[in-house]
Amino acid sequence: MGLVTIEYCFINGMVSKFQFLTFVCQTTIMRIFKIFIFTIIFTATAVAQTPKTFTSSEILQQIKKLDVLGSVLYLAAHPDDENTRLLAYLANEKLYRTGYLCLTRGDGGQNLIGDEQGIDLGLIRTQELLAARRIDGAEQFFSRAFDFGFSKSSDEALNTWGHDKILSDAVWVIRKFKPDVIIARFPEDSRAGHGHHAASGIIAREAFVAATDPNKFPEQLTQGVTVWQAKRMLWNTFNFGGNSTQREDQFKMDVGMYNPLLGKSYGEMAAQSRSQHRSQGFGVPAQRGTVIEYFETIKGNKPTATLLDEVDVSWGRAGEKTTEISGLIKKIIEKFDAANPAASLPDLLNLNTKFAAVSNSFWKQQKQQDLAAIIQNCSGLFLEATASSEYAVQGDSMKITITANNRLGYKIDDVIFHFRGADIAMGALNANSNSVKLLSVKIAEDEKLSQPYWLESPMDKGSFNVSNQQLIGKAENEPMMAVFTVSIEGQLFSFDKPIRYKFTDPVKGELYQPVAVVPQFTMNLHPSLTMVKPGPSRNLITKKIHLFTDGKNIDPDNEYYNDLSKLNSGEYFTTTTAFDIAAPKGRTAFVNELDEFLVKDKQGKVYSDIHEIKYDHIPTVRYFIPAKQKILKVDVAVAGNKAGYINGAGDKIPEALEGLGYKVTALKEADITAENLKQFDVLITGIRAFNTNAWMGNVHDVLMQYVADGGVMLTQFNTNNFISNIKSKIGPYEFNIGRNRVTNENATVNFLLPNHPALNYPNKITANDFDGWIQERSVYHAEKIDDGYQRILSMKDDGEEEQDGSLIIADYGKGKFVYTGLVFFRELPAGVPGAYRLFANLLAAPIRKGTPVKSNTMKASSKVNSIIESKKNGSRKK
Repeated sequence: MGLVTIEYCFINGMVSKFQFLTFVCQTTIMRIFKIFIFTIIFTATAVAQTPKTFTSSEILQQIKKLDVLGSVLYLAAHPDDENTRLLAYLANEKLYRTGYLCLTRGDGGQNLIGDEQGIDLGLIRTQELLAARRIDGAEQFFSRAFDFGFSKSSDEALNTWGHDKILSDAVWVIRKFKPDVIIARFPEDSRAGHGHHAASGIIAREAFVAATDPNKFPEQLTQGVTVWQAKRMLWNTFNFGGNSTQREDQFKMDVGMYNPLLGKSYGEMAAQSRSQHRSQGFGVPAQRGTVIEYFETIKGNKPTATLLDEVDVSWGRAGEKTTEISGLIKKIIEKFDAANPAASLPDLLNLNTKFAAVSNSFWKQQKQQDLAAIIQNCSGLFLEATASSEYAVQGDSMKITITANNRLGYKIDDVIFHFRGADIAMGALNANSNSVKLLSVKIAEDEKLSQPYWLESPMDKGSFNVSNQQLIGKAENEPMMAVFTVSIEGQLFSFDKPIRYKFTDPVKGELYQPVAVVPQFTMNLHPSLTMVKPGPSRNLITKKIHLFTDGKNIDPDNEYYNDLSKLNSGEYFTTTTAFDIAAPKGRTAFVNELDEFLVKDKQGKVYSDIHEIKYDHIPTVRYFIPAKQKILKVDVAVAGNKAGYINGAGDKIPEALEGLGYKVTALKEADITAENLKQFDVLITGIRAFNTNAWMGNVHDVLMQYVADGGVMLTQFNTNNFISNIKSKIGPYEFNIGRNRVTNENATVNFLLPNHPALNYPNKITANDFDGWIQERSVYHAEKIDDGYQRILSMKDDGEEEQDGSLIIADYGKGKFVYTGLVFFRELPAGVPGAYRLFANLLAAPIRKGTPVKSNTMKASSKVNSIIESKKNGSRKK
């Protein structure tokens, strides 16, 4: 696998300088740094989908944790920002309840395993964070902040998110979690390297104070929380790439020790945890040995011995009558038999009665939950409820298989299964014998669809909207849950178990997936975006209807009943509809309209389209959007027919090319021969193609000969650093790829060469074409550019110098080569009209007299034609 780079990640100090890093100063007003690491080839696993089982050593670790009543909350901006080694150390060495509050879900980053962007990418990274937490033992929380992309200032981040909205989320999590210490990953200034990072430091400090004030967000105090005063707030300082914020007068501690119960050092555990961030190519090597973490005190007094200095983490904090609890826990630990964990059950049951008398409701509830899990693990009790399908269909029945097995044979008096009003007695369980019951449950016709809670309401530009206060902070929706009530020696325990779909894959074995509530059928429209040019237009739209129930269950009054009633569950029905689209009359210089076509039933309700994200390392993720098609009304001309596409890290440019009228062919190394390339009007490389395809250097000469013979090659952005470098030349002449970017999507774009064909043929590009762009303008600009290239545009973020490396073009032989950092991979799928017009120009063949334009598009203006004819052609020799 080739080397790849990460967009704006901040690693946690768990990898040595030799192993990884680069730290880069950038811009005149702040230092923006990126840290890059190797990707590793990862095998497909089903860990995220398989219920966790525990060894005796892990159970003993859980018992030890019962005797510690301390907690730490870590706070940062993105998935991957957290110090996974520190979290692992706090949760497993110090045995504190440990949490990570991640302000965003990483929606605005880039994806190295697929073409998901935005909300889809945030859903992937949410699951990757949860997978990481299952390894390092911390809990995961989120605010409603949306990752809108790289930000150069905390003011921009907080203004876009909504300062008070995100502050209230952090306060809510603090008041619920009740941390003794709060740790920020980042400082509040430019040393944080990213506006989101610095903003997270500000939120951490302000939330530390606001959580104690009953006048701050008082509505929360009616929702079951109280004000909370943490003992102190610290900043976990860092030393990366020679840029150190650590000082010897800061509090420091070693977090690199080895845990023999778990069989790992905290560096090894952290590497496993961090390597779950696969969409960012964040696989890292394990680290062993002493590692010192440093902390600067921001609020409260400085610790001297431990992070929780002056905090009582014993059972003494829970009340005077709990002193004997600690002694009983120590006794259980001393007597624990790894070969027979069930021998600890009498003492554990006794401990449960002691917990019932604890007056501190917060720690009582927390420790009772932990103890119940330990009792189940020690008993070897297997409890499971699995569905026959991964879909629970509205108005249909769901079949559930209930299994209980007393694997160690400890006396289990009774087991009762509860689900949606159904109570099924399993009775007393014999030793290591499966007790199996079957249940059929009707799913209501108005059952709520399985929609991620933060996507239920329309979002603002910089944040999600969640009306239910109790959901804020949660990592994901609660799954469809059943309850097993188990009687053990007269004590009742309730064990919540998610309803899962279980199946066997012939290669991967037994797998589990979540069960989703779905409608009887969903409707997907193709194409998802259609382009309409000025004048009358007729649109053909294909509706793909996916049945989740037997077709005969569909309402006979439904307009699709006659076709669907003949189908079985899981089958598809496809129909094509044609309709006229009202488009602007006459020819205009620019049309900037993006409409939507919604498919509705007879009652006016919009049909739903299900969107599924499937990767081996995370559970299947599903959410629903309206059945719709984007209709882009744009005046765009195209000069070309066939495009060859070399895939990179994943993008949706091929679909956009098809929308422009190109026939697109995906190319691999074996396809890149001089003879085969002759058929293409243009070759395009996907984002990071030179990073992800190590073989690009092998075909450089063939590609450049294609250009010299009259072809067009457009290279989208790549990244370059000493870890994920580009070993081959990209274009015909030299240039470097830097890390400059323009993050303001509304930044003024200056035309350095207004008469250049790229701005005139076959479409006249104006400033209007840069209206409506999303997230950013451009990334990873060209630097140290050979004179053989022309620099077409310049732009800058506020307070910075003008940058001219976003678009460079070289005439080479009879053809042309283009490198661009302009974020077409975001703009084209979003339906930005001007991006299509400029992209079409960049794909056009070099301007020669008589160059044809496709007959179904507008002709170049006479002014443009005069520019075309006056342009001097010819190749430049080095």
